[in-house]
Formats: sequence, C-alpha cells, structure tokens
Amino acid sequence: MGKKKISPLQAMTKGQMEAEISNALISFEKEHMGRGPVEARTHIIQDIVMIRLKGVLTPAETYLAKDDEGIHLIKQIRAKLLETSRGLLEGMITEITGCLTRSFHTDISTKTGERFIIITLTEDLESKFS
Repeated sequence: MGKKKISPLQAMTKGQMEAEISNALISFEKEHMGRGPVEARTHIIQDIVMIRLKGVLTPAETYLAKDDEGIHLIKQIRAKLLETSRGLLEGMITEITGCLTRSFHTDISTKTGERFIIITLTEDLESKFS
C-alpha cells in the first residue's frame, strides 16, 4: 500500500508555513537574481500571502538607482523577471500552501532595497489554521 499524502496544512502551523514560504522566496531570488535578500518575512492574511524581502538590490542596481531612469529600469526588470517566472512561483506556493493562486503583485523600493510580493489565493488559507 502507498503512503497517505499529508496535506500541507496538516503538517505545518501558520508560522511554519510562513517561514517555509520565506525560505522558498529566498532560494528563488538567489537562483534568479544571483543573490538573495538579507531578510524575508511572510504573512498569511485570509486569502493573501504578503512577502517582504529586505536587501534585495544588487550592487549594480544600487548604482543604477541614483537617477529616475535607473529606478524605472530596475522596476521594469524586476517586474518582468517575476512575470516570466510566475509559473514556477505559482507551483511553489501551491505546493507549500495547498491552495491555487489567483494573482501576483510586486513592487520594489530603490530607496530602501525592499521588495513586496503580494499573492492572492483562490481560498481563505488563514481560516484553515483556526
């Protein structure tokens, strides 16, 4: 007989799942940007997963961020990279949470080096922990 598959919610607390998502995003940033954030923090709020990444700018991006054109380029490139990797990210989030994703939103601050990724899910994940 095969092993019964345990759903992600049965295996993790909310805090453990938030940490798992943070770790997955750190790995993703390292693989796709060449370096990861200094810090990552994830919050599950109803059907929303909010990820805050600190220290994400590369030295080259920090240099580019000195003028408006550079800031615009950084934001464009980061948004495009996330969009082209969306399938990978959706799979990662679904594997961890057991929920399908509805949408992804992102923005990066070139002043603070922070990036926010907001993911909406097709169901209220937070209520499953209560």
